Amino acid sequence: MHSSSAGTAPARVTIDLDAIGANVRALKGFADNAQVMAVVKGDAYGHGLVPSAKAALGGGATWLGIAQLDEAFQLRAAGVQAPVLSWLHAPGVDFDRAVREQIDLGVPALWELEAVAEAARRVGRTARIQLKVDTGLARNGAYGADWTALVEAAKPYVAEGAVAVTGVFTHFAFADAPTHPTVLRQQEIFADAVRDCERAGFDLEVRHMSNSAATLTTPRAAWDMVRPGLAVYGLSPVPDLGSPADFGLTPAMTVSADATVVKRIPAGQGVSYAHTYVAQQDTTVVDVPIGYVDGVPRSASNSGPVQLNGARYAVAGRVCMDQFVVDIGDAQAAAGDEVVLFGDGASGVPTAQDWAEAAGTISYEIIARMSSRLPRVYLGGDHDGE
Repeated sequence: MHSSSAGTAPARVTIDLDAIGANVRALKGFADNAQVMAVVKGDAYGHGLVPSAKAALGGGATWLGIAQLDEAFQLRAAGVQAPVLSWLHAPGVDFDRAVREQIDLGVPALWELEAVAEAARRVGRTARIQLKVDTGLARNGAYGADWTALVEAAKPYVAEGAVAVTGVFTHFAFADAPTHPTVLRQQEIFADAVRDCERAGFDLEVRHMSNSAATLTTPRAAWDMVRPGLAVYGLSPVPDLGSPADFGLTPAMTVSADATVVKRIPAGQGVSYAHTYVAQQDTTVVDVPIGYVDGVPRSASNSGPVQLNGARYAVAGRVCMDQFVVDIGDAQAAAGDEVVLFGDGASGVPTAQDWAEAAGTISYEIIARMSSRLPRVYLGGDHDGE
């Protein structure tokens, strides 16, 4: 049992680690026996880096994915020895330490290949790298002639023993629209890139391109490994195609707060800043101590859904920095009653997707933006002493 106390904090994020493990097992079923790299970047999408990573590994993930090296170092410092890929680096990062700690490095450009090779020479250890090809997202990765140059430039470093190319990977642009023509086109370009690496003599361990959406909807793109992020935490990356339950996923995060003040106000009284909400009749309002500094989107003012004492309400008025108000009509409530913003919809509470729709964004942002000010309380798992 890994636990973290909420202490005196009036709001909290509760994480079900067993759900994370179960979600990884479910994703393996979609991946047709391909390996699963659980993406735990961004503090595991707000769920807590180390506990979530260990839960994912416990569920059968064999790799972990990170955007930035500092989180890879945190995993190693916590005793996580599983393969870790870090893929978003700017000049000046500590490649020496990455090589020493055997972190696989995603390499999208010549400058990075050269910097990693130099680090390997200094450390006296072969660097593990994975080449990233841009197959049509036009973001990170080597595109067109730059890809050909990157593969060619890696050959002498491999021959020297400075680097080992352990994998090749790319990222979809439209995986959440599986019939979009780019989905097939990117697979074709990636297959060519894989052949380029194999012809170059690189001893590839993994070839991967599928994010959560592709894992769930495009099984033919699984290759050796899939690379889900959002779905590891139990949310659907394709809400128009299916809910978490439709894919056998369980949302792991619940966000809740304890009511501070419950009071009656008269008809005509405006609520919160600028009185964008006005009571239509005498009513009861509840002050909820969580706000935009905690990650509650201000754009969900007058719309964000909550559950209180089994009933559903919406934010009344503006979301403030540390709090918002809910109008509960003539219902009963008291200070200390738990207000649930979102969690596992199967239990009847609002979902992260509900909040995404209220705020005009995606569920990824809703969960990932939850502030570190909110204590994380962990349920399940067995991580003490590891």
